[in-house]
Amino acid sequence: MYLEELRTLLARHARPEWTTAIDGVLISKVERSDPPAPSMTGTVLAVIAQGAKRLALGDRVYEYRAGQYLVASVDLPVTGQFTDADPEHPALGFGLTLEPAAVAELLLQAGSGDAPRAGGSALPGIAVSDAPDPLLDAVVRLLRLLDEPRDRTVLAPLVKREILWRLITGEQGGIVRQLGLADSSLSHVARAVRWIREHYAQPFKVEDVAQLSGMSVSAFYRNFQAVTAMSPIQFQKQIRLQEARLLLATHPNDVTAVGHRVGYDSASQFSREYRRQFGAPPSQDATRLRHTMHTTAGALP
Repeated sequence: MYLEELRTLLARHARPEWTTAIDGVLISKVERSDPPAPSMTGTVLAVIAQGAKRLALGDRVYEYRAGQYLVASVDLPVTGQFTDADPEHPALGFGLTLEPAAVAELLLQAGSGDAPRAGGSALPGIAVSDAPDPLLDAVVRLLRLLDEPRDRTVLAPLVKREILWRLITGEQGGIVRQLGLADSSLSHVARAVRWIREHYAQPFKVEDVAQLSGMSVSAFYRNFQAVTAMSPIQFQKQIRLQEARLLLATHPNDVTAVGHRVGYDSASQFSREYRRQFGAPPSQDATRLRHTMHTTAGALP
């Protein structure tokens, strides 16, 4: 029942830019299954109403389809592909940005009995579950507000809080709750993730990043791997190659300079690692990317 109305609302309000009149709410409508494309997840809830999608993060692969949802608690580099989409039956998805401050506020309001203790081992940064009816009901009611501009300003924040509460108390609640805990293992890993993303082009010592994140080296390795499915160095490589791919879309004839800009001193190493990641040499992939960079594979996780 909920999925049918959800599909109708998503199809009616889908726009090329994926945004909506409700802050933090995204809608995706994808009419073809394009090749896998890299993107960053953001911290997000994504619900599939029609079709299916596959995400790869490090050595982990996540697949979710109509009636399922995905949560991402850290902004992670993934490769995504809609695997079930055509013009007659497009893939339809709902996205909601998850704000750590909003999670923290709800946890404080609920009291300490509903919050996990901080400082435990970090959980994976991405998880997939079947969407329960109360969650789908809240998502549908939020989307209905797109047709009710008079009510939207007052009611949308309330329904978004309900959706967040459904997540916090649901099957993947542990992952979502960690977003709001200032001293959780996830928060320490997220600090390191942000630093690596901001300084991806420069070399670093893992010991220094562990210290920056406030963890011992052994705990940092363990928790970083648990959240991201990668080592810190592998994570840096993923960011470098994704940034290089974006740059090559606008500078396809400047492969050496792009490689150097993202942190590679060796052009041959850059070309070798790029080809291993994307299946084609930088110059060849750049040509292909210019034709597909505006497609929808990375619109929602």
